[in-house]
Amino acid sequence: MTGFTGFLLRRIAGAVLVLLALSVIVYAVFYVAPGNVAQIVCGERCSPQQVALVHDKLGLGDPLYLQYGHFVQGIFAGRDFSSGTGMVHCSAPCLGQSYRTDEQVTDLILGKLPVTGSLVIGAFALWLLIGVGTGVLSAWKRGGMTERLLTWLTLAGTSTPVFVIGLLLIIILCSTLQWLPFPQYVPFTDNPQQWFWGLLLPWFSLALIESAKYARLTRSSMLETLAEDHVRTFRAYGLSERAIVGRHALRGAVAPVIALSALDAGTMFGSAVLTETLFGIPGIGQQLVQSVRTVDLPVVVGVVLTTGFFVVLANAVADVLYAMADRRVVLS
Repeated sequence: MTGFTGFLLRRIAGAVLVLLALSVIVYAVFYVAPGNVAQIVCGERCSPQQVALVHDKLGLGDPLYLQYGHFVQGIFAGRDFSSGTGMVHCSAPCLGQSYRTDEQVTDLILGKLPVTGSLVIGAFALWLLIGVGTGVLSAWKRGGMTERLLTWLTLAGTSTPVFVIGLLLIIILCSTLQWLPFPQYVPFTDNPQQWFWGLLLPWFSLALIESAKYARLTRSSMLETLAEDHVRTFRAYGLSERAIVGRHALRGAVAPVIALSALDAGTMFGSAVLTETLFGIPGIGQQLVQSVRTVDLPVVVGVVLTTGFFVVLANAVADVLYAMADRRVVLS
């Protein structure tokens, strides 16, 4: 238990350091990069006096290290912003204030997070079900037509962009066959049934891409496990192939699947940008696209940091789950 506790503490410390480094890089890219932020926020028609007022309001005259210090302070302790008529307090974790709407970035992201979370969680469940099931079936029916067909489908799925699959699903299922309505997001609390049907097509668009990767990983892990000595012993004792695959081989092949699934659950928050834009889902990805178009830097930085947080968190969770599945990782 002491070894596992030390392993856990090392992973937490590493995750904190990565997040700190990420905040420095993101801040430098968006705020230290060449360009007059005050002019961008104010607009091209602003006079020099108006640009100077915006420059002072945003605190852009402070040294860069002080600006970054205020940014980090807002994340951990909150900070105050000038609203033109007074000061507005932003409670921790404060990611800044939108240049365009004066809305706090944290509130803006939290309002979009359930939408993107619904998309990611549903796609996550589907790609695990489809990917692991396809990989197990391909390993079980190795050498036959079923394996060759599934291998071809997984290769096609891996090499096809998500927007191509999404457009094909819309054309075939919504326009041609009219089996599904065109995706339109409805909050779960308003109508659970419409929420499900509105996200079904985006779920499949993401799941078909990711499931191909899991099918290949599961198949290779299953084939390695089926070639081990203890599996041959089970066969010698007359155990059925179905029991060997379901009870023993799958258990031995699940560790890499667990690690990869925890990692992909975080990275999917970044991959959701294309899917949300394609299907018009008002989530974090679509908010990022709109903020880039309007050069709303605090929102862009907040979304990037939030996505990075989920990626780092998913990496840490993947390490812990992998260590729980294989205790030899703790000693490495």
